[in-house]
Amino acid sequence: MATTITLRSPVDGFEFTALHAEPEGARQGGVIVIQEIFGLDSYVAEDVARWAALGFEVIAPSMFDRQEKGFVAGHDEHGFAVGRQYAQANGAENPVADVQACVDALKDKGPVFLVGYCYGGTVAWRAAATVQGLAAVSSYYGGGVAGLANLTPLCPVICHFGRKDQHIPADQVAETLQKAHPDVPVYIYENSGHGFNNDGRPDSNLEDAQLARKRTLDLFRGNSGR
Repeated sequence: MATTITLRSPVDGFEFTALHAEPEGARQGGVIVIQEIFGLDSYVAEDVARWAALGFEVIAPSMFDRQEKGFVAGHDEHGFAVGRQYAQANGAENPVADVQACVDALKDKGPVFLVGYCYGGTVAWRAAATVQGLAAVSSYYGGGVAGLANLTPLCPVICHFGRKDQHIPADQVAETLQKAHPDVPVYIYENSGHGFNNDGRPDSNLEDAQLARKRTLDLFRGNSGR
């Protein structure tokens, strides 16, 4: 069961909260889960529990604590608007610093992996190129990833996009990424839209979510150093 912990940014000393879960069974490493723009909602809590059940110690930082401590929004127009506002206000450097704090909390116990969704998918890509100590990263439908194709990942990365995503042109993003980074697998899920891994969203797709999770788990296990 997840508990709430407090971590400190190594850059500005800001203290932020995070969900934390111990691994079940044999330890496989650490996983950092980066939220969508809706905060640490029930979907994030469920994802934390899923990774813990697979043997990972999990940390999910509350990315918008600088804007509003413990922010959680509904999946509606208002929640989307506030989440976008907070994401813009938080900038690019604060999320990376907070991810580094999470890595630092886990790295002495084994390999550290990261998975991010939507807003978190973009943070995941940036973190892969700037954060020290990540073993592998899985980025789901990050709307800003193509615009960051100039960044070079420091670790193995995979990306997931839905063909029916109304917000992200999957083919265009895949072409941009693969031109800049031909070694980065970009998976396009033909029957899915945006947020297909989140069973609380209209675009959720269980079959594609399971496939993307398997690919992510294979990536993590393949880069565990074991």
